[in-house]
Order: sequence, then C-alpha cells, then structure tokens
Amino acid sequence: MVADGGISVDPSSKTPPWAVRIRWSNGEIAGAGVLLGPDRVLTCAHVVAPGAHVTAEFVGAPGPDVPTVTAWVDEDAYVPETRDADDDPSGDVALLRLERPRPAHEPVSLHRLSAPNRAVRMYGFPYEHNGGIWFRATIIGGCGRDGQVQLGPQTPGELASPGCSGAGVVDDLTGEVIGIVLTGLRDRHGNSFSFMSPAETIVRHLPQVAAWTRGRTAVDDRLRSRTGGEPPAPALDEPFAQRLAAWLRGDGEQVKISLVRPGDHARAATLRRAITLADRELRTAASVDRASLDPPGTVPSAGGHDLALDVTGSTAAETAERIAERMGLWQHPADPAAERIRTGGVTLTLVVVGVDRAVDPPALLDLLAVLRERGSRLLLVFHETGTCYERAWSDLVTRPAQERRARLVARLREITGPLAASLGDAMATVRADDPAAVHDALYRAGGALHLLTGADEQPAAPGEGPDLAAFERLTDRLGARLHAAAGRLDALCRRRGELIGRLDGYHALHRSLTEGAEDLEADTLHRRAHRLLRVRPCDVRAAEEAVDAYTHLVERVDRAGHERDRGGAAPS
Repeated sequence: MVADGGISVDPSSKTPPWAVRIRWSNGEIAGAGVLLGPDRVLTCAHVVAPGAHVTAEFVGAPGPDVPTVTAWVDEDAYVPETRDADDDPSGDVALLRLERPRPAHEPVSLHRLSAPNRAVRMYGFPYEHNGGIWFRATIIGGCGRDGQVQLGPQTPGELASPGCSGAGVVDDLTGEVIGIVLTGLRDRHGNSFSFMSPAETIVRHLPQVAAWTRGRTAVDDRLRSRTGGEPPAPALDEPFAQRLAAWLRGDGEQVKISLVRPGDHARAATLRRAITLADRELRTAASVDRASLDPPGTVPSAGGHDLALDVTGSTAAETAERIAERMGLWQHPADPAAERIRTGGVTLTLVVVGVDRAVDPPALLDLLAVLRERGSRLLLVFHETGTCYERAWSDLVTRPAQERRARLVARLREITGPLAASLGDAMATVRADDPAAVHDALYRAGGALHLLTGADEQPAAPGEGPDLAAFERLTDRLGARLHAAAGRLDALCRRRGELIGRLDGYHALHRSLTEGAEDLEADTLHRRAHRLLRVRPCDVRAAEEAVDAYTHLVERVDRAGHERDRGGAAPS
C-alpha cells in the first residue's frame, strides 16, 4: 500500500486481528491472548487450566459477528507462575490449541527487540471495556530474575487490570508484538505498574513459540557457554565474574572495558558464562542451577544486556546494522545504520567482544562513541592492549568522565556561588521557612565541590576516583531543594513588596479620611506594620497580619464616614 503511494494505516487505530478474548466455561472473561499461528494462541497460564476448555473470541475479525472457537492447553505448553525465596515471579505463560484454525492473515509473530524505554501499547478486555481497549505504557526496565519487564502506565487509568492478562504488547516504533501482559499492580505507596513477559522470556519457557518468533537472538553463537560433549569448563575467574555480574546488574558505569587475552581460557569461559546467564532466552533453569553453585555475587540477572556481539572480522557498518536491527530502527533503510542509531533515540545495553579484532577498529570506536553519547551502556572486551585499547579508554571512559565531572563542578559552583548569593540576599530580606535546611544544603554542596575539585582527574582504573553517579544524584537533590527554597523566598519578597504598597496606600487613604487628625489606635497599628515590614529579615506572615489589622481599621473608618454622609443627607 505505501509502496503504491497509499497511506499506511496505524496498527493501533483499529482492533488487531490477532487479539483474542478468552472466556471461561461460565461465560466470564478470563483474559486476553495473541494468535500466533492459525491454531495457536499465546496467553498467561493463570488465565487457563490444563485439561479445561475455554472459548477464544476473535474480536478483530471482519463482519458483525465475533467468531468463537473452543480452545485448550497442550500438556507441554503450560508453565504456571512460581515464586522463589525472594518472592520473585517466574513463568505464567501458556499456549492454547484451537479446535478450528483461523484465516492465515490473522496470526502475528512475536519479535525480539531491545527493551529499554520503549513506548508500547496493549490491547486487553477489562471490565466496562469488554469489546477491547488500548492501554499505553513505557518500558521502565527489567525486574526480578525471570527476565520480566516492568511497564509504567502513561496515565493512572491505563494500569493493566483483570481482562488484560495475556494481551499482546505492541512496540509503538515498529508496530511489532514484543511480549504479553502478565499483571498489573498498585502498591501501598500509590505507585502503579504493569508487567510483561518479553518474547525471549516466553521462548525460554515455551521453546515451541520460537517457531512464531522473529528477530535474531541477542547473543552471537561464539559467545554462548559451551555445553554437551566438550571438555569441562575451566575454573571460574571469580573476581572477573563478580565485576561482570555487577555491571550487568547496572552498577552505574556506563562504559566498562575488559581485557581477555588469548589463552586465558578461564577468563574467556567466565565471560561467556556471564553473557549467557544475562540473556533472557539462554538463561535456562539448568544453567542457573549450575551457576548457583558458584561463589555469591557472580550470577547476573536475566535481561542484563540487550545484545552481545563478537565483532571479530566484522566491519563497523555490519555491526551498526546488527545494532540498528536490535533497536528496531527499520525506518528509512536507505540511510546508513549508524545514522539511524544517531537519530533514532533508542538506547540499549551492549556487549562487544573482540573490538581490537574488527576489520576497522577505529571506525568501530567511532560507532561506539555515538552509542555512548546517546545513552547506551557498553561492555567492551579487547584481546590485547595497544593503540585501539588506549584510544577506547581515552575516548569512551577518561575524557567523558572528565567532561562529566566538569559539568558537575560547574553545577556545584553555580549552587555555591550565584545561587548561594541570591539565597543570602533573599534570606537577609525575608525570614526563610527553614533557614537551617538551606544552610545545610549549601554546606553539603560546598563539601561535594571540594571533594570533586580536589580529586585526581585521571583515575587509573574503574572504581578509583569519585563516584560521579552518586555526586550527580546528590547535586540533583541539593539543586532541587535550593531552587525550591529560592522560589519560596522570591514569593515572600514579592509579598513583602505588595504589603508595603498596600500599607502606604491605606495610610494615605486614612489621612484623607481623618484630614490629618490624630488617631491613636490607627497610628499604633500603622507603626507596628511599618516596623515589621522594614525589619530585616522580615517575618512576612507577621507583617501581613499587622497590615491586615491596620487596613481593616481604615476600612471601618471609611464605612463609618459613608454611613454618616448618608444619614446627614436623609430627610428629617
């Protein structure tokens, strides 16, 4: 249609033909599902039960009637939800078989895509919307150990509710179905979240779903842990495993550079193990069970990375195309992949192994610099030190850290300089609500500035030097607190000016009403209000009460004068 000059229809503007409404035998809506094949429907395990029949209704089918088909769960296609010792959920997926197949144009495929920060929508059947309705959300990130994903509803009313379990989650950018809704939750603090199982987690639990799943897997074959028929793996490099697991859990480092030299089989095996365990699709129960025998802190969470590439012998253009594909940046395919990455607004957590063995390492480093600048997290693995290795440290770690620290220092100098001076002037003029809190925040900002400007600007290794992420969080908190205090002080200063003008105006009115005659009560109230407004720092609330007392007296005098005038003009 588009190729012929027509208009592409937004897939979210109509009921999708793959959306399935599922009812129990009593007619009550149990949840939703996704038609993957002509006779297969993906849904949540808690929506159905093994051996029980349900009714699948195809609300997106053309015509006035909604087709209904009896469905049931195959014995090997049901994975109920389980909970581990930390109450983290796992599973809750099932595949239904239809009694009669649906037309070939109705099914849809699942698609493997990187998850972070994507805008998505889901089509479910909650109460009062039995015909189906779209819910919008944003992917927040992975949660728990199963590779499930947390969604933030765009509005409070778009929290997934009963009738949405099993609904297909559609990526706004590509229009692809990337997973299914599991549940929604509103906690005791008032926070609302929905949860989904992405395509790769579903395939891990239900391998048969791979037949209806598109997109290349996230881990190159050469980076997967070796199993079956091969020599036993070398001993685990425990410190390296702990550092990898920490980074894959999100330790605050945006870029991590590691060295795995040729012949270091233990380190290479440790890297493959971490990459495999951090992948949603490859992290099987067997691999986790084996890893659990290793030292604590060495097992990363599922979903720790979005893509792991071995770029040995690859060009930068080939690598960019692979990354753009994983990001779902298929628009404008004539544009170079690197340009799509630059302008696409998509981030991911990327593992790149063999950077120094790419066809053109400098060109690859240029691509990686773009990814870093756009917010992606990068784990870069080299096999040798040398020019490329040193440039990576300089371009991707050292210089960005220096620039980041310089921005922090500038922010803190603005807080402790102009903002502090402005706050001082305002606090000398009007009394602050909580001056101790303002002084404490300024003292902490000054301490942070001293630590940053006194630290070595070129840390020799990760972990040495200041924790810039922690300083950024502190600066954000202090800046927000002090700017809020400045706003309150500015409002008090403006109110003081208004009160001065009001007091002067009413004083002039009173003098005209009394023709300058002495009025002890009014003069006492005026002097008190005038003194409270002129004292520094001014207690604006006390001054406001004093001005109100004076103006009310003047208004009483004015009313009394009007009443005398009316009385004198009245006939006797």
